Amino acid sequence: MKPVRIPIEDVIDLHTFQPRELAPLIEDYIEACMHAGFSSVRIIHGKGRGIQKQRVREVLRGNPHVLSFHDAPLEAGGWGATIVALSRKGAP
Repeated sequence: MKPVRIPIEDVIDLHTFQPRELAPLIEDYIEACMHAGFSSVRIIHGKGRGIQKQRVREVLRGNPHVLSFHDAPLEAGGWGATIVALSRKGAP
């Protein structure tokens, strides 16, 4: 099966991905966003019981490119999405 190329944007919706795919997907997404020059991104994980949100944030905590993260404003998904501030490319 060939990989599907998806254009990198400053928002990703995780609803279509399996839980086991989340960690590597988020890592790859952050890396691609860094190369694209984004300073912040929005990760839509949904509201539900908060399990996916917790998993997303665990991955973000361990990523050296992530400066900070917080719930999105209400108009951008509220607690069903996370806004991530990224370090500048090449920054420590």
